[in-house]
Amino acid sequence: MNSIELKQDIIAYSKTIGIDKIGFTSTNTFSEMKSRLLRQQELNYQSGFEEPDIEKRTDPSLLLDKSQSIIAIALAYPSKMKEQVLSKKGERRGIFCRASWGTDYHMILRDRLKKLEEYILSKVPEAKLKSMVDTGELVDRAVAQRAGIGWSGKNCSIITPEFGSYVYLGEMITNIPFEPDTPMEDQCGSCNKCVEVCPTGALIQGGQLNAQRCIAFLTQTKGFLPDEFRDKLGNRLYGCDTCQTVCPVNKGKDFHFHSEMEPDPEIAKPLLKPLLRIGNREFKEKYSKISGSWRGKKPIQRNALIALAHYKDETAIPDIIEVLKNDARPVIRGTAAWSLGKIGGNEAREALQHAVQTEKDEEVIKEIEKGLTFYVH
Repeated sequence: MNSIELKQDIIAYSKTIGIDKIGFTSTNTFSEMKSRLLRQQELNYQSGFEEPDIEKRTDPSLLLDKSQSIIAIALAYPSKMKEQVLSKKGERRGIFCRASWGTDYHMILRDRLKKLEEYILSKVPEAKLKSMVDTGELVDRAVAQRAGIGWSGKNCSIITPEFGSYVYLGEMITNIPFEPDTPMEDQCGSCNKCVEVCPTGALIQGGQLNAQRCIAFLTQTKGFLPDEFRDKLGNRLYGCDTCQTVCPVNKGKDFHFHSEMEPDPEIAKPLLKPLLRIGNREFKEKYSKISGSWRGKKPIQRNALIALAHYKDETAIPDIIEVLKNDARPVIRGTAAWSLGKIGGNEAREALQHAVQTEKDEEVIKEIEKGLTFYVH
């Protein structure tokens, strides 16, 4: 079987194992992406979660000996919940972004790539293969764009004509010389909605993101959330979908092809107050299967406190006071103090006045004082 026949064979097989789109490209250096990454590094726009070696991120030949091709895959995920749960007074809810609904996408894509690897090896036993999803060295978007999966949108997502940007990406480097597919041309045109509505101005311009300002990144940090972003967070617990939901290409796009991607509404949109007192074991049991849990419960609890402040949920005041009094973690105590001040009321003020007398941590004291300043105005 020659590489042309094998390529068609792989495409046909991919459809049988739940791969929604597949493309092929060369292992040539991603020169344009390299320039962009170097610029991002100069401007300190990186998140810090990326592979630090830009050469490895842009030169596939460094990752697999005698590599000749890359196979890119995409799986469509849902943009709407089949079962809705409502956030209402006294029972306010937070939200995980769509990319964290259902089973962790890393597991789903690794499963599809593993099946694809096994199939290729059954046809070409001597083939060399290296697969990766998100946390690998290569930039998924650059690979997908060059392999014709979609175009790289102004919102820094791959946008496909069929599924919009609601797709998970993965890739496989191989030493098999496949004919590369044609990259897709940019179709964003003059539309600039994602840049205009980004809550924190993280999209500097189309295709350039300052990750340090991106809510999706900020929800994953473990320290105090900078003041300027707290009112922007809303009820987000993990991630941000704004630049996707405003995209005209995404209008009406909602696909439910993969059962493991279906969200449990009580996990994807959980009640906020119970999150404040959830223990490690319960958190692991309930949330460990979703990608949004990878940083542990601390950032999510901090974000839940900010979300309760966003709602000005007075019913949460006793729960937040309990956190302020008893939580061992300064970031959580401090955020609780700020949240109490934001919600307001006599009970919250008395708790803050008492806490400022007993608190020892300097950063927490600053947050208590911030909470008390809400009463001055």
